Parts: sequence; structure tokens; C-alpha cells
Amino acid sequence: MPTHAWMTDDHRAFADTVKRFLSEEFQPNRDTWKEAGMIPKDFWRKAGDLGILGATVPEEHGGLGLSYGFDVVTFLEQGRIGDSGWGFSVHNIATHYIAAYGTEQQRARWLPKLASGEMVAAIAMTEPGTGSDLQAVKTTAIANGNEYCLNGSKTFITNGASADLIVTVAKTDPKSRSKGVSLMVVETGGLEGFSVGRKLDKMGMRRNDTAELSFDNVRIPRTHLLGEEEGQGFYQLMKQLPWERLILGYGALGASECALAVTLDYVRERRAFGQRIMDFQNTRFRLAECATKVEILAAFLDACLAELERGTLTAEKAAMAKWWGSQAQCEIVDECLQLHGGYGYMNEYLIAELYADARVQKIYGGTNEIMKELIARGLDKD
Repeated sequence: MPTHAWMTDDHRAFADTVKRFLSEEFQPNRDTWKEAGMIPKDFWRKAGDLGILGATVPEEHGGLGLSYGFDVVTFLEQGRIGDSGWGFSVHNIATHYIAAYGTEQQRARWLPKLASGEMVAAIAMTEPGTGSDLQAVKTTAIANGNEYCLNGSKTFITNGASADLIVTVAKTDPKSRSKGVSLMVVETGGLEGFSVGRKLDKMGMRRNDTAELSFDNVRIPRTHLLGEEEGQGFYQLMKQLPWERLILGYGALGASECALAVTLDYVRERRAFGQRIMDFQNTRFRLAECATKVEILAAFLDACLAELERGTLTAEKAAMAKWWGSQAQCEIVDECLQLHGGYGYMNEYLIAELYADARVQKIYGGTNEIMKELIARGLDKD
């Protein structure tokens, strides 16, 4: 498996904490939570107690004040156990929005609760008629005195049914495109006019409560506009996308490592025609290709992480990380399932879950077609 040169003894100690937490608290419950379609709040609070949720949250707001690499450690460890249902990545992204753009009062109000797991966060971007074009959202947040009146609907919302806080993309100026977009922070508890629709029946990521949301004349305080000015939402979204897409890349890496590991175990034990599956040249060559893709992906992501830490990671390179990572993940998982033969198609084998979970990686976070367009635009600059 890849060796990450940026990892220090502190990173490795943190990785041990995350690994132990997932082993003790997640693994015994993975089948139960998959059937339930939701991760219980108690699990989030335990993750918060260990500092996992608040690793990069400033110390003055209840976190550990560490670098991005500590969050990457968690994404990798989650991927390595073959899970993408725990919506930590979305919770983390929402937390970063508030840390980056919130007023001091907003950071003091929400960050400690997000770091502790008292609040679970979601991000409401996608709408039934709007996919990757965030400038075209129809949800509105119209100012009225000391409040905003929020109307609209969202779909495909990760953590949608369990979220206590939702960073919601809305138009404060419906007549404008990008300049009319703002981010509203919605606290869901007892909120009149807010409702959670059906939990969506997905082919993968079945532990996650992906849901539809509805806002019907929902009134929220003016102080819940993220930041101090309307019309900054599109800028805020674009500035955070490199981190979001790097997260998806590292999730792909962790899942690819998991697929390779479980397949190696399988082909070393399974026999056919008097020898191990591992002893067939085809098996060895396919696994050699998968292992090489894993190493290449890790090296590229680590280079992107270093640029992110320096503040130089471009949108184009982050798009490469998301596109290449998700594409490599799908290719690796498909090859690994093939080497399981018919058993790979059985849900009792982890490779089947990895296969079902992988496919959406090429869709959410901006489709891979959009990623290629962003990369191409960068190539076409004067």
C-alpha cells in the first residue's frame, strides 16, 4: 500500500485512533446500519469525543487546530474498511464553509457543536431540476425584516434525514445568476415549514440517509446568512471546491486500497484447476495493474495536498484529482470483482458493496464530464 511522505508520527498516531474507533464502533454495526439506512447520532458524538470531527477546527472553537492531513487520515481509514455511508466528508465540508466564511459569532455558535458531534451537518445544493449548474438554483431566500423566508426543494442530500444543520444554496436575488447566490445556515430542530421527504433508495452507499428536503416559507434569522454579505455564495462554493474534490480523490484511494486488499486475500485462498487463483498469470497481471494505479493515484493526491496546504491548488488540478481518482477507483473495483468470479456478485462479499458504492463517485461532487470541461478550460487560457 502507498507510503505517504507527508505523514508524521502525529498523523500515524491519529490514524491509529481512527482505525481503533472504526474497528470498535463501526465494524460490529455495519450490517445493522446498512439495513437501517442511517448512522446513529451516538456514533457521531463518539467521533467528536475523540477529536475526529474537529481535527481541523480551530482550538478556540472546540477543535484540535490541525492541518488538512489529519482529515485526510480519516477519509483514508474510512475507505480502507470499505465504507462510504458515514457522511463525515459532507459534515467536514460544511464545517469548513463555516470556519472559512462565518462571522466570529457564527463560528462560535456552530463550530463547537459540529466538532463535538452534537450537530450533524449537510449541504443542500442539488435540486430536482438542477444538477451541476449551481447558478440556476430555484430555491430562494428573500429578506423580510430581521428574517429570510426560504422556499424551495433539494434532492440527493447526504445526511439529509439526520442533519441538525444544513448549509443551503439559495438565491437572495432570483434575477441574478452567480451574483444572486448565497449560503444560508439552517438549523433544522423544530423548524416550521422544513420537512424531510423520503430517504432515497440508492444502489450503493446504503448506510447513508440521502434524502429529499423541502422548505415551505421557512423563516430563519438574518444572522444565518453565511458571512456578512448577500451574493457571496457562488464565490464561497468555488473557493472550497478544491478541498471537496480532493476529499473525493482520497476516498477513492482508500476504497481502492480496500478492494485490492480483500481481493488479494481471496485469490490467495481460492483454488481452481489445482492451484491458487493468485498463481494464474492473468490474476497476477491484473493485480499488478491495480496496485500500480493505486500508487500513481496516491502520489498525485499527495502532491495536490501539498499544494492545498500552500494555498496553490488550482480548480483544474483538483478536478483532475476527482476525475482520475473516481475513474481509477471504478476500474480497480471492477477488476477486483471479476477476480472474485461469481462470488463477487454476492452481497455477502465486501467487494460487491465496494462495486455498488463506487459508481456514484463519477457523478457527485460535479460529474466527471464537468471535471473534464474544467480541466480543458484551464488548458485554453491565454
